This record gives sequence, C-alpha cells and structure tokens, in this order.
Amino acid sequence: MLRKERYAAVIDHFATHMPIAETELVFENPYQLLVSVVLSAQCTDKRVNMTTPSIFRDFPTPAHLATTDFDTLFPYIRSISYPNNKTKHLIGLGKMLTEEFGGEVPSTVEELVKLPGVGRKTANVITSVVWNQPNMAVDTHVFRVSKRLGLVNQNAKTPLEVEKQLIKNIPKKYVHIAHHWLILHGRYVCLARSPKCLECNITHLCRYFEKNKEDILNKDALPLKRKK
Repeated sequence: MLRKERYAAVIDHFATHMPIAETELVFENPYQLLVSVVLSAQCTDKRVNMTTPSIFRDFPTPAHLATTDFDTLFPYIRSISYPNNKTKHLIGLGKMLTEEFGGEVPSTVEELVKLPGVGRKTANVITSVVWNQPNMAVDTHVFRVSKRLGLVNQNAKTPLEVEKQLIKNIPKKYVHIAHHWLILHGRYVCLARSPKCLECNITHLCRYFEKNKEDILNKDALPLKRKK
C-alpha cells in the first residue's frame, strides 16, 4: 500500500467511526486548558482532571497565579508528576500572561512557547483545540501510533520529524482532529506494551500488523520489538 493510500484510508476510517474526537482534559476556557496541558506532561489526563478543579476554583485567572507563591500553590499540585517544576512554571506562566499578554492566552505557537513550561507540543495542543488551527501535537501516543501504522518513516527519531511528516500528508481540515484520533487510538487500542491488535479495526491498514501478523495470530500478543 502506498503511503498516500494509507493516509487516505486511515483518515476515512476515523472520520467515519470517530467523527467527534476531543481532548479528555476538562476545561472551560483557554486559560484552564493551558494549565491542564502544562500539568499533563508525563501525567495522565485522569490525574490532572482530579487535580484541576481546586486550582481553577482558587486561581481562576492568570492574575491569581501571578500573585501567589510557591508554598501556597504547591499543595494543589503535590499529586502531579514533577510538582516542584510545575508549580514554578504555573506561577511564571501567570506572571507572563498578566504582564505581557493582558491576561489572555495567546493564539500562536510562537507566542505560546515563550511561556514557562510551554513547549512546542503544548503550544500545538492549545492552538489546535481552542482555535482548530492545523497544528499537530506529537505526544508519545501520536509518535508510536503514526510509526506503527506506517504513516511516517520508521527512521523518524524526534517528535518534530513526525509532526512535519503528518502535517505534510494530512489534509489541513483534518489536522486538528487527527491529533485526537491518533492519541485516543494509542491510549485505548494501540497500547505501548500490549497493543490490542485483535480488537483493532484498522489492522488491514497497519504496517506493524503486516510485519507481525503471524506472531500476533499465533501468540495472541504483539512482540515488544519487531523481528529483524
């Protein structure tokens, strides 16, 4: 199957079977989403959603974060991974949003990455979720699934390389939702260690399945590494 054909088939499948796909983070405005995404780095959305209600209640605007201190904010974030750094990031983020952006979350990747704790992936999430911009955030799920399916080259080593290949091949109108298609597929079906290939509806489009079909069918388990 040519890569162009694979992309078309994968997009058609998800557009048909998952026409609505969105982040599982719970938020009501761009500021809340930004805080949630910063906290979600190397942490589950479930844990973040358990943590953010009290933060949003007591720090409802960037100005509230800007005027708090580490010892006050830290207890709210204690259960999140890397709480020390994230506490510092949120305070710095609040200050910069207040002082340089009028308390509003900027709408471009270039401006967002200036904020403490915000890298390209986070900026892509914010712009694609809030404003439906054709930006592709490549997290561990997107990286894994896109390579397994054969949407990107196997020698793509960095999230940026994967992002560029996906952006090049996915029609612009689908980019923002394709991010969620790949994440959700990776989170619930194409798992890192034990992918549920026998429950997957797109194995006929999957390059990884093509190469490991015999092992999968015979052992009811996907090998962790492709045989050489």
